[in-house]
Amino acid sequence: MSLKDALQEHMDRKKKDPLAVMTMILKHSKPSILTHQTRLGNDEIVMAIDPETKELLYYEDRADTSHLYVTIDKDILTNNSTLQLHNDMEDCYIDICSPEVLSLFTDNFDYQHLRRHFVKGLLVDDIMGYKLYTHELRSGYAARIDNFRSYDTVSKDVIQRWTYPMVPDVISNRDCSESRLHRQGIYKASDVTLSHSAQIGASSVVGSATSIGDHCKVLNSVIGEGCKIGKNVLINGSYVWDNVIIEDGCKVSNSLVCDGVHLKAGAIVEPGCVLSFNVEVGKNVVVPAHSKVSLLPQPSNEDSDEELEYADTNSGVTESTPFSSMRSNGDQATVPSEEDESGTSKIGTCGVVGYIWTSGDTGILEEWRQSIAPIPKEKLEELQHAVSEDDGSEDESNNPTLPDKDDSSDIAVEDDDPFSKFEKEVEETFQRALGGGVNRDNLILEINGLRLAYSLQHADCAGAVFYSVMKSALVAAQSTNDTLLKTTAEALGKWKDLLRNYTKTIDEEMEILLKFEEMCQETTKEFSPLFSEILPILYDKDVVSEDAIMRWAEEKEHADESDKVFVKQSEAFIQWLKEAEEEDDEEE
Repeated sequence: MSLKDALQEHMDRKKKDPLAVMTMILKHSKPSILTHQTRLGNDEIVMAIDPETKELLYYEDRADTSHLYVTIDKDILTNNSTLQLHNDMEDCYIDICSPEVLSLFTDNFDYQHLRRHFVKGLLVDDIMGYKLYTHELRSGYAARIDNFRSYDTVSKDVIQRWTYPMVPDVISNRDCSESRLHRQGIYKASDVTLSHSAQIGASSVVGSATSIGDHCKVLNSVIGEGCKIGKNVLINGSYVWDNVIIEDGCKVSNSLVCDGVHLKAGAIVEPGCVLSFNVEVGKNVVVPAHSKVSLLPQPSNEDSDEELEYADTNSGVTESTPFSSMRSNGDQATVPSEEDESGTSKIGTCGVVGYIWTSGDTGILEEWRQSIAPIPKEKLEELQHAVSEDDGSEDESNNPTLPDKDDSSDIAVEDDDPFSKFEKEVEETFQRALGGGVNRDNLILEINGLRLAYSLQHADCAGAVFYSVMKSALVAAQSTNDTLLKTTAEALGKWKDLLRNYTKTIDEEMEILLKFEEMCQETTKEFSPLFSEILPILYDKDVVSEDAIMRWAEEKEHADESDKVFVKQSEAFIQWLKEAEEEDDEEE
């Protein structure tokens, strides 16, 4: 991103108001209605911002999601005639600070966290009167990586070229190590040794001097430089760094494998694991889901005051506890762990060489929140059930009453169209699925959860999902040399099953046709000249039926000429459908 506008904004404001000490960079990012987290794995943030001055009035990054409301000091409402409440902003953790900020940290030596201590401290400080402001990023790309889910999300954004020119093929040219972009977002270095029977799937990267053996599958993954991958290996949704050896028959799922790791034949690394530098996993050993293994023992509470001071709540330093033994893959006996004097569990050389690190206060049960692994289906179903209960059985007497619209309130609340919000959230959820942050099987659960939260119909989902699929095709065409028609056909082929889930009736199929018309006329006019070519693709993929197309054409017969543009454009195809139907009737 360019900091130019935000810097100028900050300096101009500082000249007018010496108390304006910091400008925080934000960007739009609606959290999931089910998990109350952004696509980067961060907790939902609630902010109150003055819409005129952009002054930050309230900030809560640990909002209690067990309630459907937040508590704001009444003085904020009294002292500000207008404010906007947001839970749809991502904090980029990019701040433009005046020199006073350094002095404030010196004076308040107990401040350890820039948000929870400094920002919240200034917002409630009535004595000094310092002010914080915000700048919303509307172009460019900015994100903070502070957990494994954000590492995964941003990496996939890079691979899918949202961060251009910071993309693998451009960066490799700067580093003099050539990497070329191939179809389906596959990047390969020129000196990769790849077996003819090996398969590299979409959105994958393979680094220089890496060899991949017979019948291997690398799907939606990144393989670093100098790696040796044996035969019949499956690597799915994972990050394998440099100089890693993976022997025959191994399976790595949605995990991070650091430099120098050695997986012996038949080893299985289950989703959510992190294998640190030079860790060895024995033959046929199964590393359980969400395990973190390192050659270094985890620091205990007594080991480092400094680490305790600066540790975020997301990565607390805790004393290690003995870990249960690794399972074996096959008929071999389970591998016993050897506990050292500090109480850390160290796995023997016949299993895994390394120490198991614990997960802080949250434990293994909450690992899914900030893991590389997709959110488990059973967890999404549990969260969706909770949303359904809140939607249907919440006692109104327990909810805070909202002022009537006719009430002379001093607070102006932005009242957007609910369907527009729903459509945007569906698009963001779909983007997470494109990037691998949401498992395709779980995507329907998330979309259904959104539908329940907004009290919308099944047909509303059809239009919103179709818009997201078509938008992805447009982005793909803009970032590659492929034609828009080609990327659209590929996107509809890839996501036809998802679309069919929401087109069970003629009315729902009609919703897709009407949505497509609207897109061509308003939001994505690039599709307008291609309408008559894309309509047969929708028919061939069974997204819309002949009955839906004929009914759509019939309803347009008495419409204004401006509403008949796309029917006329598709006359040849509609006529072909009619003739085909007549031939079928004659044969019968």
